[in-house]
Amino acid sequence: MARPKKDKELQHKHQIMLRLTDTEYEIVSESAKATHLPLAEYARKQIMKQKVTAKYEIVADLLELKKLVAEFGKIGSNLNQIARHFNSGGIHSQEMRRAIDQSVARIYEMKYEVLKMAGDFHSAARGNLDGNTETYSE
Repeated sequence: MARPKKDKELQHKHQIMLRLTDTEYEIVSESAKATHLPLAEYARKQIMKQKVTAKYEIVADLLELKKLVAEFGKIGSNLNQIARHFNSGGIHSQEMRRAIDQSVARIYEMKYEVLKMAGDFHSAARGNLDGNTETYSE
């Protein structure tokens, strides 16, 4: 069975010839792939200034993220105990202070790396740390 024909008003009868460099073509082609649109449809939307939304798929092992979040919580608890010790008049040395400062800097680096790996999940994904590997679309 043949595909039904479009209304006369919706048919694309006119062509525009456009020449692109290899780099320009690569950029346009990759952008079209990211939006899951055919190249012609993507170009048409861009020319007509219609909204084009790129869809990215983020895959994360939520069990591993849950473990990392728990580890950061334990580290935070340990830092609170150290702060409580110092604030109550506990003895500390320059070497100990330097080690703590290095540890805190490293924790922030690890946090940054985890956030970079995890990407920015929607709030629903943040609340759904159930241990499954799931895919979320943005």
